[in-house]
Amino acid sequence: MGGQPMFILSEDSERTRGDDAQSSNISAGKAVSESVRTTLGPRGMDKMLVSDDGDVVITNDGATILDEMDIEHPAAQMLVEVAETQEEEVGDGTTTASILAGELLSKAENLLEDDVHPTTIVEGYHEAAQIAQAAIEDNVIATEPDDEQLLQVAESSMTGKGTGELAAGDLAQTVVDAVQQVSTTDGVDRDAITVHTQVGAATSATELVEGVIVDEDRLSEEMPRSAEDAAIAIIEEDLEVKESNIDAEYQVSNVDQLNAAIEAETEQLAEYAKAIAETDADVVFIDGDVDDRVASDLVKEGLLVFDGVDGDDIDAVGAATGASRVGSVETLENDDLGSADSVSVEKFADDELVFIEGGAASEAVTIFARGSTEHVVDEIERSLNDALDVVTAALDAGGVVGGAGAIEIIIANQVRDEAASIEGRKQLAVEAFADAVDVLPRTLAENTGMDPIDALVDLRAAHDGGTAAGLISEGQTGTVADPIEHGVLDPAAVKREAIDSATEASTMIVRIDDVIASN
Repeated sequence: MGGQPMFILSEDSERTRGDDAQSSNISAGKAVSESVRTTLGPRGMDKMLVSDDGDVVITNDGATILDEMDIEHPAAQMLVEVAETQEEEVGDGTTTASILAGELLSKAENLLEDDVHPTTIVEGYHEAAQIAQAAIEDNVIATEPDDEQLLQVAESSMTGKGTGELAAGDLAQTVVDAVQQVSTTDGVDRDAITVHTQVGAATSATELVEGVIVDEDRLSEEMPRSAEDAAIAIIEEDLEVKESNIDAEYQVSNVDQLNAAIEAETEQLAEYAKAIAETDADVVFIDGDVDDRVASDLVKEGLLVFDGVDGDDIDAVGAATGASRVGSVETLENDDLGSADSVSVEKFADDELVFIEGGAASEAVTIFARGSTEHVVDEIERSLNDALDVVTAALDAGGVVGGAGAIEIIIANQVRDEAASIEGRKQLAVEAFADAVDVLPRTLAENTGMDPIDALVDLRAAHDGGTAAGLISEGQTGTVADPIEHGVLDPAAVKREAIDSATEASTMIVRIDDVIASN
């Protein structure tokens, strides 16, 4: 080729190779981890996230923080995906997974500087992760948690998430009641639980509704506000004058013809209300529009009707009451009707909410969450959803383990013990994995106001003495104590997923030695 260089990338492309690529990716991953580190634990702090539009989110939920942040670096985005996976799989532990992934990268950086090959690090991390998973399995307290343990799991999840310790206890009981309401021999139907938020009261006003809540207004203020032993219809049709599919003109030459046309139109509209009234329906949900004349006739029939109901609410009402959707009033029959013990319309400030309770609706439940401001109810909603997910995971996915950093100390100790039997440089990676896991109790100690080194030493000493120990928040600081005795429990599934997702993300980043960016 005459010694001329061959260019295979465009002039606008940027390429980073070797140590520079590894260093850049690891630094980005560590930065993401550090951004959520101070939020871990019951004494964790909140983050205020402000968008370009001025929207404000205040939270210490790891998944929400990372989702709201405008992260561009591709390696950093991989840690965001860790949080997303954790959230999708078990609903909680996103901060734990992100912090662990960042620390694994930090330890890998030290190994790379000592000339340990990336493949060796990857193999060591995966072997250590298997040891960690075995340690979790060996220390499961109960594969079928009882009511008290479920309450402790929910409270542990919610403590420190903007709910306050006293509120967390009350909300935890609501969460457990909701999960048990939809729990069967086949498992927990998590989709049957929804959280509906409403601003305007203290958190203590949160309650469990055995049914569903929809945000809809009555078709007319003259309609009743409630119905007992209600038969419910769902109609997917506009109750208006039918329009022709073709363009046509009608010439009216006298008053009689005009009156006849108006009368025919009125009769057509009257048929809508008449057809509904001929069934046993008491309450009607319509996804389309309703003519004012039809509304007047429905008022005369004493029906409670909601129009313009959106698709999600239609789905919720149908699933909760057993009502079948019908595409036309003419085809509506009693067999299509659902049922509920009561349907009531309640007013909150300027909003009207429809409560559909009992009967077939009792198969679905709604947590009606209250809070003094929009920011408060948003954080309570996130906390409730996390708690619902972890209680579900505790029941359906392998029981519970001691929280407050106890299981992490057990994992780190077991990984170190087994590292001695691993030959070659891979042993260094396994030991580094154990050191990385220590970051979780160390971070808990920092956020609780304890000296992290002293706390870690005390934790290891307690475990070496055969005592389960974690960092229990007490007053303005913390103490080393048995988390099981203090009722601090976590689902084993959360720990398993955090180990797996953090290991996968960190090893994938460590293996990258060439970054090619096209502009």
